[in-house]
Amino acid sequence: MSTVNTVTGPVDSADLGNVLIHEHVFVLGEEYRQNYQDDWDEEEKIAEAVRDLSELKGLGIDTILDPTVLGLGRYIPRIQRIAEQTDLKLVVATGLYTYNDIPFQFHYTGPGLLFDVAEPLVTFFVKDLTEGIANTGVKAAFLKCAIEEQGLTPGVERAMRAVGQAHVQTGAPITVHTNPHTQSGLVAQQVLKEEGVDLTKVVIGHSGDSTDLDYLMQLADAGSILGMDRFGLDVLLPFEDRVNTVATLCENGYADRMGLAHDASCFIDWFSPEAKREAVPKWNYRHISEDVLPALRERGVSDKDIETMLVDVPRRYFE
Repeated sequence: MSTVNTVTGPVDSADLGNVLIHEHVFVLGEEYRQNYQDDWDEEEKIAEAVRDLSELKGLGIDTILDPTVLGLGRYIPRIQRIAEQTDLKLVVATGLYTYNDIPFQFHYTGPGLLFDVAEPLVTFFVKDLTEGIANTGVKAAFLKCAIEEQGLTPGVERAMRAVGQAHVQTGAPITVHTNPHTQSGLVAQQVLKEEGVDLTKVVIGHSGDSTDLDYLMQLADAGSILGMDRFGLDVLLPFEDRVNTVATLCENGYADRMGLAHDASCFIDWFSPEAKREAVPKWNYRHISEDVLPALRERGVSDKDIETMLVDVPRRYFE
């Protein structure tokens, strides 16, 4: 057992319960919101989030891991207000989300740059994990970085290595956004391993977008957790393919190296709510409880394997 920091305070890892390993509360461009989103109603959005998360708790989910970091609009005071009004545990992250360059705040400051100092990304990440985020008192519990179709650009590599170094200093686990169609999870594993990362503490995010069992088993055989975490995003891979892939991996003995989630959010500003509902009507927090778990059971996945993916794997991730 170990202590896991949630938005409302530390809990024992044994008390996390059923966990969805990759969900967002809000995905926002805060600068965009403040300048152009004239219809934003803070109180309404908070109330909607409380409703959605409380509904998820009512479906038997106890905890979500929220990898909303720099680049995705992390704003902890808003999340605190929501967490205080729901029994669902919210666990937040630190890190940097980019597919290409790092933010300009880091372009000229860091090892070997114009202002040659220790890597500020590592300093910030470690502070978020050990002291708290900004002045909120909320500590992050895990790290996040990304590698997309563009591959290991200099900015992506710098962020990933900083995440790896922060892991080595703190022991905090890591989630990596990957593109399985370019097999970028293997690249992430290699870079993180070079930094001394324990690959059993790494979730290879969005692995559920792939049906390539050889690729997925290669990642899992190296020790990492497969993030089968985009249920509901049927435009990227149909429901049946997602369910069949998880069922086949369970049949092959990989339930202990998979976690489940939707990568959903209460609000995301990448497209309008109406367009989202029309394109991906099942992309919501309820989908796994209402549709995915029954479908997995129909395909022969045992309740024990489901418990392993929802309870044991997330717990082990933090222990």
